[in-house]
Amino acid sequence: MPTVLITGCSSGFGLETAKLFLEKGWNVVATMRQPKTDILPTSDNLTVLRLDVTDPDSIRKVVKQVGDIDVLVNNAGFGAAVPIELIAPETARQLFETNTLGTLAMIQAVLPKMRERRSGIIINVTSSVTLKPLPLVGVYRASKAAVNALTESLAIETKPFGIRVHTILPGRSPETSFGTNAMPHLRGLDNADYKPMIEGMIASFREANGPVTHAADVADAIWRAANDPGTPLKIAAGEDAMQWMAEAGQP
Repeated sequence: MPTVLITGCSSGFGLETAKLFLEKGWNVVATMRQPKTDILPTSDNLTVLRLDVTDPDSIRKVVKQVGDIDVLVNNAGFGAAVPIELIAPETARQLFETNTLGTLAMIQAVLPKMRERRSGIIINVTSSVTLKPLPLVGVYRASKAAVNALTESLAIETKPFGIRVHTILPGRSPETSFGTNAMPHLRGLDNADYKPMIEGMIASFREANGPVTHAADVADAIWRAANDPGTPLKIAAGEDAMQWMAEAGQP
């Protein structure tokens, strides 16, 4: 029975993905910074562990405890919607430390054993905002675009070892805590120049008009990447993300 380790399972995409893999009979290691055991079905195949992707000791303990990992899903991350001019340096660092360096740290922790076994799959969840420039998410977008670039090179490096690598690009989702988690980092509402732009962004996100991405869309895309060797390197998850990818001229 294969084992999948998923980061960021306390809500949204990670939680839905853990549920799907459990339903399919996999061994699921659902990791969270603050573990919650009551949000997932009771199962002998489920292990819930504390993991902070910015904490090397936390990563080492989890990887050692779990043992062989067939599929790694790097889903943990957070967002911040702030004008580039106004973003706090500490917020910028946190975005890259969590979204980019946290993903890299997980890859480096899991990849050696995958390489020894000559098998394994690494799936990195980024964002469809990397497909086109948008205001107020420049630093967040950069942190996710860096993971896209890293994944492309990683796919080349690991192919000789029988290891597949994929990137999932979700769209805007009302089912995640992205907006809630981003609000504490918001700056600029007291700036006359940026205020209209920020208020428009907040209103647009809350209304969620038009196509959106559901957590199930992302879970299904991750499942496909984990089980279908013919899955492309980049997978748009959600109707809006698929539209953006088509507009960007990417397969």
